[in-house]
This record gives sequence, structure tokens and C-alpha cells, in this order.
Amino acid sequence: MLHHPTLDKLQQLRLNGMLQALREQLDLPAAAALSFEERLGLLVDRELTAREQRRLQTRLRQAKLKHGACLEDLDRHTPRGLDHSLITHLATGQWIREGLNCLILGPTGVGKTWIACALAQQACRQGFTTRYLRVPRLFEDLRLAHADGSFPKLLRELAKTDLLLLDDWGLLGLDAPSRRDLLELIDERHAQRATLITSQLPVEHWHDLIGDPTLADAILDRLVHNAYRITLKGESMRKRRAPALTANAVSG
Repeated sequence: MLHHPTLDKLQQLRLNGMLQALREQLDLPAAAALSFEERLGLLVDRELTAREQRRLQTRLRQAKLKHGACLEDLDRHTPRGLDHSLITHLATGQWIREGLNCLILGPTGVGKTWIACALAQQACRQGFTTRYLRVPRLFEDLRLAHADGSFPKLLRELAKTDLLLLDDWGLLGLDAPSRRDLLELIDERHAQRATLITSQLPVEHWHDLIGDPTLADAILDRLVHNAYRITLKGESMRKRRAPALTANAVSG
């Protein structure tokens, strides 16, 4: 009889982890053999686990990652020049704590975005805030923010994100407003927050892409010189999958 009010109070307090754990204990006769401290400890552990899981789901939702990728599913067999020891190091998240950058380079279809999303998902699991943006979308968002007066707010939001993932860098050249906005954003994050960039364009061509030599020097000095590099090669993995998909379609 005394258990039901306790369950109701746990629900009112939104202690859902403890609520579920207590219900399970009440359904398990063996739980009665545990001491009060042991049972309380199990309830507290469940609440902590439930809260961390909710925080993780919030971080993943806010990250808006393109792929639901995780490092445990990383293809380590397809030959594409992937440095697995570097991936293992990046998986620790130390580079994010140090505010360093990472560049994932290579031709289309070799898995740059997937690997980037897997590293970002790992960062979310480690408690870091993360945000995925395609570079064309980033500049469009910044342009609109200038127009409606929300640029300072958006800049602060992007600047304080622990890991900013910029996908498809180098598809288009930069105009003058984009160059200035990029420098301001990168400068705000430099040595404090980590930036992860994917690009088909080799780094030696980035200076020309940016256009203005002075701004290009400033941007690349902050982006490239303190960055890990993952350089992939080989043919498109989409192309490799095509024969299997075609065969399945024929057999079906």
C-alpha cells in the first residue's frame, strides 16, 4: 500500500529512471534480499543513466547529422587509404577538448561525410555539443541572419558549439560577404572549439577558392595549421555497391 504513493511522487518529480527501477524491484522478489543502500544505489544509478541518455538524444537531435553513423560500424576493409590509428586517436575526443580541427579529404563517394558523422556522433556520446552544416547552407543561413538582424545570435551559437562539422567545403567559390563571415566565425572558434571539414578539393587549392589573398591567409592559418588530416582515395563506394544492387533488382 505504501509503494503506490512513492511511485506517484517519483513521477511527479520526473524521476523516471528511478520510477522504472523501483517498479522492477517491486516485481522481483530477489530485490528484497538487498540492503537499503544497495537498492537505493540501483535506483540512483538508473536515474543517472536515464538522464544521460536523454541528454545524448538531445545532443544528437541538435546536431542534425546527415548520417546515423557510428565508429563501431566503420568499414575497415575497403581499400581507401584510411589511417585507422588516427581514427582511434580521434575517437578519444582529445582533439575536441584541445580545440583542434580535422580535415577529411578525398574524391566523391569515398565516405568522407559518413566518417565525419561517425566522429560527430562519437563526440555527442562523449558529451560535446555538435552541429552539422553543409557549407552552402551555412553561408545561406549567415546571409539570412544578416538580413533579419539575427547574425550576432547565430554567430554566438555556432561559435560556442564544441564541434562544428562543415560538409562539402569547396563546391563553390566565396564572395566577399562569405569570406568575411567565415573569417569571423573561424576566428571566434580558433583554439577554443573544434571544426571538422570534408572536402573534395585538395588543401593546396583552398587559397584560390577563398579568393582574397589576405583573408585567405587569415582563414587558412586558423583552419589548416592546427588540423589533423584524413586523406581518402579510391573509387566511389556507391559505385562499388551498384553491381550488388543491380543483381538484387534482377533477382527480385
